Parts: sequence; structure tokens; C-alpha cells
Amino acid sequence: MIRAAILGIGHWGRILVDAVPRDSAAIRFVAGATRTRAKAVEFCAERGIALHDGLDAILADKNIDAVVCATPHSEHAAQVERIAAAGKAVLMEKPFALDRRSAARAIDAAARAGIVLAVAYPRRFHPNMKELKSRIDAGALGTPAHCYAEQNTPAGLFMAPESWRATAAEAPAGGMTALGVHNVDALIHLFGTIDEVYAKSLRRVVSYDAEDTTSVMFGLANGMSATLVCSLVTAVSYRLAAFGSKGCGELLTPNLDFHFTPTPSAPPVGRHRALPPEVIERRGFNALAAELEAFAAAVEGGSPYPIPPEQILHGVAVFEAITASASSGRPVKVATA
Repeated sequence: MIRAAILGIGHWGRILVDAVPRDSAAIRFVAGATRTRAKAVEFCAERGIALHDGLDAILADKNIDAVVCATPHSEHAAQVERIAAAGKAVLMEKPFALDRRSAARAIDAAARAGIVLAVAYPRRFHPNMKELKSRIDAGALGTPAHCYAEQNTPAGLFMAPESWRATAAEAPAGGMTALGVHNVDALIHLFGTIDEVYAKSLRRVVSYDAEDTTSVMFGLANGMSATLVCSLVTAVSYRLAAFGSKGCGELLTPNLDFHFTPTPSAPPVGRHRALPPEVIERRGFNALAAELEAFAAAVEGGSPYPIPPEQILHGVAVFEAITASASSGRPVKVATA
């Protein structure tokens, strides 16, 4: 079992701590630190977490094997470098960094230190995401033509204006930072390299500094296209649909249920009609626990964490290109160096 510290004990940091089953033999949170210590005292006491004064104290604690970070986005890359220098493994919340250059420095620091470096994209671990990936790889969808992705939440309607998440500096390209990066990672995972993006980001509802609704068109290296919409000011929804010549495979709200609708094998007599879909439900799957336990296994010398450094770096490069496109109003090529 690895002994982990949680850096950042706000709303999401607490969710990560509580996602670990009490009987987990893989990982246990034993320490933590946060910007406003007083707000975390009761939470940490209830869960047996030693509350440290900051990252320096966590890094000096020899009883800590790894650090899980749920901190402001602009701090991520520098924190990875500091944690790597201390020889501890690190799982960084998404987005891994806000620009490719700082991400590359952090990844290089982790490689030099020989530590396990991971980024938090829990949907990678869901069995239905694995189902979709395996069918695409096996050719069950035929030739991929397009992927449509959406991820929406009403979080922006209830966000305090003074929250760091409400600032344009911490949340460039609006809904991309908190939501859209999940599906950027899914595109990379399922289909490979993204070459070009064209984005539009708007402030439609919120009164705080950041934008709330973002849409993106993608051109991929394999020749297919993709689209993404993410909004912080509407009902909760998630859909990832991969369209191919042999059918459509999709993951849907609320539980990432898998649907596969085959393409008809012959022209219809009358109008085209959808064939009945195959549906796979896997209710109650704890993707956050699966992510944390996969990280722990990698730290213990087991299977490597399934998001390799080159995909982490490419994901940040795509995010940076989306931000640049939303700002300029023009298509932007994704940087490779």
C-alpha cells in the first residue's frame, strides 16, 4: 500500500480522498495540506489525515510515498517539478498544465527523477470506455469518420465570483479547463494525434471573469474529424459518440452506458431506420478509485500508469491550441515542439 498526501483539500480534493474505499489495499491518504488550513481541520481529523502546513512539509515527510494534487491549474507544472525533485510520485489533476512549455519541463523533471507521473482522467478507467476502445481497435466500427463529444454541468451557475476557478487566468477557454479536457484526452486515447483545432469560447450567462461555453472542431492525424461542446451553465450531460462505417459506438449520461448501433448491411426498402442498439450498463463503477489504485500499482512497480508522458504532453499542446484559437478566432495547428 502506498501512503499518499492530498495537496489541495477543497471541494475536489475531498472527493478524491473519499473515493478511496476504506478497505483499499492499494492506497491510503495519510497527510495533506491546503491553502486555508482552518477549513480542512475537521475533515482531516475525521479521516485520520495529518494536516501539514504546506507542500514543503509534505515533501519533507519520509512517511509519504506520493502526492495527489487538486490545486489551481497555474500551479501544476511547478508543483510537479518540486515533487519530482523530492523523489515522490505525483498524480496531478487535469489540466496537467496550461501551456506546453511548462508541461514539457515538468515531464522532463519527472523522467530525470525516475518517479511515477500521472494525470487524472478517470474516464479512461471506466469499463465502457475500455469497451469502446477495444471495438475501435478491433475494427468493429469500421473506418472512423467523426467523433462527437459533449460534457456539460451547471457548476458555473453556482460558482462564487471570488473562486480561483472563476478567473480567466485559471480557466482559459471557458468550459475547456474544467470539462472539455476530459474529452480531449478521450480523443487522443481513442484515435491518436490531433493536428488542428478551431475553437469558439463565450461568456453567455455568468457574470464572473471566465467564459462559460466552449465549442471546438478538430482535425486528426488519421484523417477523421471531431467536435466538442462543453458548458458550465446548463444541465448535466455527457456523450462521446464515435461514428464509423460499420456503426456508432457511444457513451452516455448518467453512467457512461455503452450503446452500439450497427450500420444496416443493405439499402432499405423504404426510409432509413436505426437498428436496435446493443446496450451495456455497468452501474456504480468507481472510476476515481480505479484511477487512484492504478496510480498506486504503478508506484509499487506494477503495470505502468496507462496515460504515457507523450500523451500528457500532447493533451496540453491541444489545450493550448484551443485557448489560442478561441482568442484569435482562427484555426490553430497543434504544437509538436
